[in-house]
Amino acid sequence: MAKLKITYKKSAIGYAKDQKDTIAALGLKKLGTSVVQEDNPAIRGMVHKVRHLVEVEELD
Repeated sequence: MAKLKITYKKSAIGYAKDQKDTIAALGLKKLGTSVVQEDNPAIRGMVHKVRHLVEVEELD
């Protein structure tokens, strides 16, 4: 199955608490950090919710 590399690019300060919680649920802690997650509908939905704060790259 494909994987997604998700990089935390913009601070969540000033955004709604649910967006901050989504960033944490993705496993992102500090700006500039990256995590690799399985590509599935749940992760895609979370990424879509915070797409203005993260950068996504598909891995094989």
